[in-house]
Amino acid sequence: MESLLRALERFFEKNRTGLFLIMFLVAAIGLIVGYRYYNYTKNEPEFCMTCHMMQESVNTWQKSKHWQIKCQECHKMSVFEQNRLLVAYVAKGSTGPQAPAHARTAPWQACKRCHVEDIKQGSLSVRQSYGHARHVFMENIGCDKCHSGGSHTFKPDEKNCSRCHKDRLVHGMGMEGLSCLKCHAYGENTRAGVQVERCLGCHKDIRLTGPMAGLKCYDCHKPHRQISLTSNDCLKNCHGNEVQVGQHRIHMEKARLECLDCHKPHGWTVGGKQAPGLCDRCHKLKDPNSFIY
Repeated sequence: MESLLRALERFFEKNRTGLFLIMFLVAAIGLIVGYRYYNYTKNEPEFCMTCHMMQESVNTWQKSKHWQIKCQECHKMSVFEQNRLLVAYVAKGSTGPQAPAHARTAPWQACKRCHVEDIKQGSLSVRQSYGHARHVFMENIGCDKCHSGGSHTFKPDEKNCSRCHKDRLVHGMGMEGLSCLKCHAYGENTRAGVQVERCLGCHKDIRLTGPMAGLKCYDCHKPHRQISLTSNDCLKNCHGNEVQVGQHRIHMEKARLECLDCHKPHGWTVGGKQAPGLCDRCHKLKDPNSFIY
């Protein structure tokens, strides 16, 4: 035994340089192979197919807006999860009954890595809107609470809105069947929760000039509370002093008329064209200009 040790010692002394070179080559080859394996597991979508029958998922991914993003950028796995899945697969032939984190949890966490700049308040890109800023930053609501994750589409699910906004139903004026996103836009150039352009997309007969044309639709109409205005709303909110102007008091107190009996919505003025058939319902037709004196 002692002679064998001496022989090995002499061998190492004579071949030290060669042995170090061999060890260096083995280490270098190991590093190269290890890096290529690591890169394959972290960056090549083909690696996912070693466990998953995923052609359908690949097809939907290729047709989605995320088609340039590799699987592993969203479906990330930690070293701990990789080893846990490997042990479970070797021991049981499966990864267990629960969905792995990289399948359901990690993708939603990955959203903000790309979209955090897109959802800041005050920004101008397609996904940068007040709605996202309010929900993500102010309310700290996760992406998966509003968006569905089916087949790489990530469309907003409007059923989720009512889970939080139970008191935000639409009432009256034929708008009951409208879904939330018909009015509340989160897309391109959206700077506020509701844009007037969305209202005018349906209500095409609204005048865009004249008195009060500068007001926003929702300054007067409250879809979640009261869509139709009353005369009391006009007096209470803006025109409280009008009763003192001209003949308003006489018409309101003696004739029991209300604002909307004479001032028709979105036109509002009572001039020479509007007076016939309106003023002469109660008295002889007069010049409308005499009303304010």
